[in-house]
Amino acid sequence: MNKNPVVPYLLIFALGIGLIFFMSLYGLDQKKEIAGPDEEEATTEENANTGEFDAEAVAQQKCVSCHGDNLSGGMGPALNGQAFPAEEMHDAIKDGVPGTAMPAGLVPDENIDEMVEYILSLD
Repeated sequence: MNKNPVVPYLLIFALGIGLIFFMSLYGLDQKKEIAGPDEEEATTEENANTGEFDAEAVAQQKCVSCHGDNLSGGMGPALNGQAFPAEEMHDAIKDGVPGTAMPAGLVPDENIDEMVEYILSLD
């Protein structure tokens, strides 16, 4: 009697797929505990507690990935040294820049002027 050598491999494969499926369902239920506190939410909560807008913290969270450390240039243009007029920066932060990776709404509308002031203060 010949045994099929493929059967054990198919059983292991099916067991593995089943385990992955059930573990992913378990992970979905536990995603908040696994992920931990979100940095952006934590900063938002801190700012809500103090009632202040921290432009530098927002820049570190949302701007440096494209504009580089100290906003001196990266994938996006350099923002230090008053590279752009204040009005242009305000519009870009509020509405984004069509045709580029600059999205709209990174800063709440009521804090855009503070963000522009921070950017213009950089050397």
